[in-house]
Amino acid sequence: MPLSVFDLFKIGIGPSSSHTVGPMWAAHRFALQLDARGLMDQVARVRTHLYGSLALTGKGHATDKAVILGLAGDVPDRVDPDAADGLVADICASGRMKLFRRHDIAFDCDGDLEFHFGEFLDAHPNGLRFAAHDESGSALLEEAYYSVGGGFVLSGTEIGKGADPPGSNVRVAHPFNSATELLEIGRRTGLPLADLVLENEKAWRSEEETCERLRNIWRVMESCIERGCRESGVLPGGLEVKRRAKCLKEGLLARPEGALSDVLTVLDWVNLYALAVNEENAAGGRVVTAPTNGAAGVIPAVLTYYMRFVPGARERGVFVFLATAAAIGMLYKTNASISGAEMGCQGEVGVACSMAAAGLCAALGGTNEQIENAAEIGMEHNLGLTCDPIAGLVQVPCIERNTMGAVKAINAARLALRGDGRHFVSLDKVIETMRQTGYDMSTKYKETSLGGLAVNAVEC
Repeated sequence: MPLSVFDLFKIGIGPSSSHTVGPMWAAHRFALQLDARGLMDQVARVRTHLYGSLALTGKGHATDKAVILGLAGDVPDRVDPDAADGLVADICASGRMKLFRRHDIAFDCDGDLEFHFGEFLDAHPNGLRFAAHDESGSALLEEAYYSVGGGFVLSGTEIGKGADPPGSNVRVAHPFNSATELLEIGRRTGLPLADLVLENEKAWRSEEETCERLRNIWRVMESCIERGCRESGVLPGGLEVKRRAKCLKEGLLARPEGALSDVLTVLDWVNLYALAVNEENAAGGRVVTAPTNGAAGVIPAVLTYYMRFVPGARERGVFVFLATAAAIGMLYKTNASISGAEMGCQGEVGVACSMAAAGLCAALGGTNEQIENAAEIGMEHNLGLTCDPIAGLVQVPCIERNTMGAVKAINAARLALRGDGRHFVSLDKVIETMRQTGYDMSTKYKETSLGGLAVNAVEC
């Protein structure tokens, strides 16, 4: 199935694409199924069962909140993040929910959401099941869903029986499934990677609409940075992690002459942009999944670096950056995974770093071969990166890890631009290595909070 740029860049809320955005869509899809089958008015109760990583880190990742919001009719790109907590609190306090905003049912936030710790569904580590019952307790509809990373959701039928999901019949101008194919198309047509991707987008919408949607993605990224730089205080969840972006920005603005004596001050600004986004994500704010929420700060930070520190930067460069980054993200999504529960953090921050490196290289005028090299460098030095969030919260080490991914992406692009595109390890080989490494990695290092910093950095 061909992927769109907007499959990689989705507008949603924090703190997690696989644990918040995906489950909200899954719950919404289940409610839609009830409505489409004419069962809505018969429903007396809906129970949700969470498995694998969704159970083990679900509380810290707000999976329970996401499911409640999805059943109530909200979707990630339109839900009001400032009102979400209040709506969930009202449902839990009253024991009642307006299913899909129109049908009143009983809902017990503890009893109707069951976390099956240590149990995994076979198809994917992020599994959940919904069951709707009538007044007599008889089942009306049951369905399993899988949140497979980056906000993508597949039903049990779609993931288990090879059914074609919606959009499978789309035919794009330049189909590709590997970096090798992508480079070959570029050589044959003479087109940059960004133009190939933008040509493909015409299978879904006009060029003008694509540009407007890219513009909106960039606006949301900018807004997220701006809000992250305004907010202060402690992040929710119990770790008492303090927001740092506001203080960091105030310090940088108080000493503008610092850039004259320290040429690396620009990295402080890059760090600031990434911190701002991921603190907003951790607080449940509006973010762009890029390609996941846990890695949402890398691409905005590097793109903001391009716009504010590169002479001659312009809007066309934003489009080139995002389209090129999406092309690289499509390769990881197609040939490996962008799910931390499958790949560890190499599949989140590692992929975001690779995408950002490619995007920056393209915006700076790199050739297709240099872009592929930048993407390869960005991932090669993130291979084996584990996902071990303390207390199941997307805070430590996740927030700082985005700053490291952003700085590494800038360096990868610069390294690639100093070369001619020829290099030893291909991007395709690195993606396959990431896939193999992810499947070899112990489950406890893949978004379960059962290993690594999650157990070694907590007080006994």
